[in-house]
Amino acid sequence: MSKQALVPIADGTEEIEAVTIIDLLRRAGVDVTVASVSEQSELKITAARGTCIVADCAIESCVGQSWDLIALPGGVTGSQALAGCDTLDKLLRQQASDSKLFAAICAAPALVLGEKGLLADRTATCHPKFHQSLLAKEVDVESRVAVDGNCVTSQGPGTAIDFTLELVEQLCGVVKREEVASPLVLTTSATAYY
Repeated sequence: MSKQALVPIADGTEEIEAVTIIDLLRRAGVDVTVASVSEQSELKITAARGTCIVADCAIESCVGQSWDLIALPGGVTGSQALAGCDTLDKLLRQQASDSKLFAAICAAPALVLGEKGLLADRTATCHPKFHQSLLAKEVDVESRVAVDGNCVTSQGPGTAIDFTLELVEQLCGVVKREEVASPLVLTTSATAYY
C-alpha cells in the first residue's frame, strides 16, 4: 500500500513549493491529495505569483483519513490562510499527537506550526524573514532543511527540492530518495522523464 500525503493549499500559496512537494512525492510513488482550504470550498486557487492550481478536494473531505505526511507549502498569504483553517488545525494537531510526519516550508513553519505551538519542543527553520519570530525550541538559521523527530522544516523556494527529497527519504527510504533525485527518473513502464 502506498504512503498517503496531504498537501493543503490556499490563495497565496507559494507555487514553487507546492508543485515541488506534489511532483517529487508523486514521482516517489506517494499518493498525494491536494486539498483547498478555501472558505467557499473552491478547488481552484491563485498562488503567490498568479499561477492557478486546482486542488483534488476541499480540506473538509480529508477528515477521518490517515495521513503518513501532512506537508505545508509556504507563501505569506497562503500560510495565513492555512493557519486560519480550523479543519487543518485539527488534522495537524492529530498528526503531531500520533507522532506522524508533518512538515512546512518558508513562512509556514512560523505562521502555522510555530503559532500553533507545534514547534515548542523542536528545532526548526523557516524563511530567513521569519527567523526572529519563529516560535520553536531552537531556530536553526544555517540548515536548508531541519529535521527534528517527525517534523521537517525548510527555508523557502530555493530549498524546496532539498526539503521534498528529505520527505521522500522519511516516507520511502534513502534508495527512493536517490532514485527521485537522479537526473533520469524512470516510471514502471521505463519511460524517461527529464
